[in-house]
Amino acid sequence: MKLKDIAVVQMGFSFRSRLEPEKSGDLAVIQMRDITERGLVQPHLLMTIHSQGINQHHFVKRQDLVFRSRGKTTTAAIIDDDEIDRAIVVAPLLRIRVTNDNILPIYLCWFINQPSSQAFLHSRATGTAMVMIGISVLHALEVPVPSLADQKKIIDLVILADRERELMAKISIVKKYITDRDLMCLATHSEPIRN
Repeated sequence: MKLKDIAVVQMGFSFRSRLEPEKSGDLAVIQMRDITERGLVQPHLLMTIHSQGINQHHFVKRQDLVFRSRGKTTTAAIIDDDEIDRAIVVAPLLRIRVTNDNILPIYLCWFINQPSSQAFLHSRATGTAMVMIGISVLHALEVPVPSLADQKKIIDLVILADRERELMAKISIVKKYITDRDLMCLATHSEPIRN
């Protein structure tokens, strides 16, 4: 199915002037810098403003996706935190809201971020110095729709693979420390301290 058949894509809210944080603000603002490399929105980092004049249809909901439509990184992130209850997405970010019950938002987020999807989006992007992906390009993205059970399996495997990568990175650091320690002991003819 095309993305336009399973989700609504909306341009982030455009402010006429530079955003200034307001400590007593009642509305969080999601900007490009608030999205992690791992595709999550960090609620504790969000700037707050007063919501006067901003219509509620701009507000995000849990399980909405936020898409970086400009720059080198054009991936999606998922709003998967209950702390984000009154927030908006700021242009040039796009908000993607799944409207089809046969699609898990986290699966769609994963699919958008896959190399094949990214290649499709970039092949239709505009701009040379600054890549720009418009709503119509996102709408045209073909999304395979496996069963909900299979989508869940895919996401479970993605989570396990991410966890494995994290553990392997930690093991690598520990191995390097042990190797460096033992080599230094060999060089200085001293006994290693065993922990």
